[in-house]
Amino acid sequence: MESISRISGLLETARDLTLEAAKDVGPRRPTRPLPTQQIKKLLDSRNEREVLDGLRRVIAMQYANPPQPTLTFFPAVLKTLSNPYPSTRPLVYNYLLHHAEADPDTTLLSINTIQKSLSDSNPRVRAMALKTMAGIRVPMISQLVSLAIKKGVSDLSPIVRKAAALACVKCVTLDANTRPQVEEYLAKLLEDQQYYVAGAAVQAFAEICPDRIDLIHPVYRKLCKMVVDMDEWGQLAILRLFPTYARKCFPMRKKRVKKAATREQKAQDFYEDLEPKEEREEDFDEVEVLDPDLELLLDSVQPLLHSRNSAVIVSVARMYLYLSPSEHLPHAIGPLVALLRSPKDIQEVALYNIVQVCLAKPAHFLPYIRHFLIRTSEAPQTWRLKLEVLTLLFPHCDKSMQDLILAELEHFSRGHNSDLVRESVRAIGRCSQASDAKTSRRCLSLLLKQIHSSDSVLVGEAMEVVRHMIQRSPDEHRKTVVRLAKNLDSLNSPMARASIIWLVGEFSGADPQNNIAADVLRILVRGYADETDEVRAQIVLLAAKVYLHDLNAKNVKKTALEALNSPSQEKQPESQVLSPPPEEGGFGEEHQQETPEAPEEEDTIALLYQHTMLLARYTSSYDLRDRARVYRALLALPSSTELASLLLLAPKPVPQAPSPSESHKGYALGSASLVIGSAAGVNGLRGYEPLPDWVATGEEPNAALRDAGGSGKTESYEPQKAVSAGQMLDAALEADPGYKSNGRKAKTLDDWLDDEEEEEETESESGDEETDEEEEEEDEEESEYETDEEEESEEQESESEGDEEAGLVR
Repeated sequence: MESISRISGLLETARDLTLEAAKDVGPRRPTRPLPTQQIKKLLDSRNEREVLDGLRRVIAMQYANPPQPTLTFFPAVLKTLSNPYPSTRPLVYNYLLHHAEADPDTTLLSINTIQKSLSDSNPRVRAMALKTMAGIRVPMISQLVSLAIKKGVSDLSPIVRKAAALACVKCVTLDANTRPQVEEYLAKLLEDQQYYVAGAAVQAFAEICPDRIDLIHPVYRKLCKMVVDMDEWGQLAILRLFPTYARKCFPMRKKRVKKAATREQKAQDFYEDLEPKEEREEDFDEVEVLDPDLELLLDSVQPLLHSRNSAVIVSVARMYLYLSPSEHLPHAIGPLVALLRSPKDIQEVALYNIVQVCLAKPAHFLPYIRHFLIRTSEAPQTWRLKLEVLTLLFPHCDKSMQDLILAELEHFSRGHNSDLVRESVRAIGRCSQASDAKTSRRCLSLLLKQIHSSDSVLVGEAMEVVRHMIQRSPDEHRKTVVRLAKNLDSLNSPMARASIIWLVGEFSGADPQNNIAADVLRILVRGYADETDEVRAQIVLLAAKVYLHDLNAKNVKKTALEALNSPSQEKQPESQVLSPPPEEGGFGEEHQQETPEAPEEEDTIALLYQHTMLLARYTSSYDLRDRARVYRALLALPSSTELASLLLLAPKPVPQAPSPSESHKGYALGSASLVIGSAAGVNGLRGYEPLPDWVATGEEPNAALRDAGGSGKTESYEPQKAVSAGQMLDAALEADPGYKSNGRKAKTLDDWLDDEEEEEETESESGDEETDEEEEEEDEEESEYETDEEEESEEQESESEGDEEAGLVR
């Protein structure tokens, strides 16, 4: 009967496995929703397959869209924890974590069962139970979680120790009072020899107590050697932590090194007998001097540049940029550029970081400049960043590459995409700003060709860039202003017309003899009513500047005439001086009262100014009327123009067009603030912490702290490889002196006996040698004893002779 029951049990198990296999192999069909009572019935079943089916349905309801209420199944789900089914336990733990906060009282009923799982023989079950216990967000069990972590820290399985390291963060989040206990657990986990346990411990350390760098000192060198073997999350945690650690523990040291002599200097020193020259500051360079521990870190992370994870590559580049930009940063440039072949989201993030590196060290990207040429199929943000990289690299390129970049920018400035046209024109302006005079003139000619375009957006942007270029070197572009003024009749872009009128006003006092400002004003006033408010404001400003220059010229002429006439008035004849004044009521007074002064004829410029102010007075724009009122008040007294000259004719600052990412230059490479802040135009994100400054020399921690336990002995780490039992047996046999694995035969019994006889003979020979040596030593001792006795007798004889000579002994 017992055999029949066993056979029936096996058949039932085979049937269940067959049904499961058929269900998995067949096409996936949507699960038909069942009523609540039927699901509870499945959960209360003693059949593993039915319980598993019920749990799957509950979890599916939990993650449905929209989610369906599943809290009513809480008692039935917790009951399944008592079942010894390993397949159902992960689903129960998932449900428990999801609903623990909603019903904490019922959740506490499962703590005892989970604690029992912490002592299970299967390490994966122990790790799962520890994760679940730490994930239950009920503050009442914080001390139980701490005890579970303490038990997991000393577990023999590295899987459980890793789970304990990750549970430390949840424990501190659950109850902040457990932080001192958790820090002790982390100190022990950081010393673990398994690289994936140490990586998880570093992640927890960065979240819980990143300022406790005293916990890192003893394990620093070991972690540097482990980082290559860790998983990607552990590598990222170390790459985020160690730049801060290095800035706090290793001072930046530099030494002055004499520059290498050029070929011309060597030839000059060879052919001429020169006296030793005095050393100058220009003959020396400052070179970085790296601490040996810092150099160990930088060399250890270099293999991570071949990682398949883009975040790891960016983090290594971040470490090189802020710790050793001159020596190690060139190794990270190629992997960074290789990220441009990644998907679009990774490509965009990589470009943000490449721009940040270009702002600091642009020359490293010159061999890869063709990778930043624009494709029409790229997203707007991608080609914006590529244009920025091209403009940053433009001053450092050779002539052929500069021609290629300008040709690309000219091509895209004539496209149909208005945003790309605008950015291309601005890029041309930035290229002209950071180049020599010849290249700047070429950029200016490219922009002047765009003025006659039918696209008003292109014309406006081109004219704005041209205005900035003229302001940088006004003396070289006087003819350019005249050429632009001739195009006012054909230009339709309000932005371009306003820029040209402003330039004419700025150059209105440059050359009084050949000035076209008054004529331009006369022509513009005719069509004042048809202009936009932006152009009208510039016309009113031009009228004020032209009138002010005219007043200044008249005042200078009047002052010169007064200076010429004043000496003649001082040297008047005596007859005129002594002549009496006319009597009151006399002829002279009547004559003066009867002859009125002849009115001075108002010149054309004054009339033109008054007419322009009158037009501005009846303009519908409040801002324009207020401007005209200010100009009239400034120029009300023709003899007092100092204040008006200070406001209207003051020298303007030279405009600069910095790179768009210049405002976000302070953000660390690889940070979210660099990407999101640059894209959204915000100044950083909440929680961003910049890298600390380098520690001052003499204030850094003692290097002996980084030795293992402070004993001065460096702890070595070698990655542990899986070794099979056969390999261990072979190694033990090879270590045995009686076993030779190099093709020789094993020793026989005769060989062993011969070896023993040889050993006895050698022992007897060694015994004879020892006896001979002992006899020789005894002879030597006797001879030494005799010589000592002879010396003593001689000394006594010499002493007796001396006493006799002294008369003491007869």
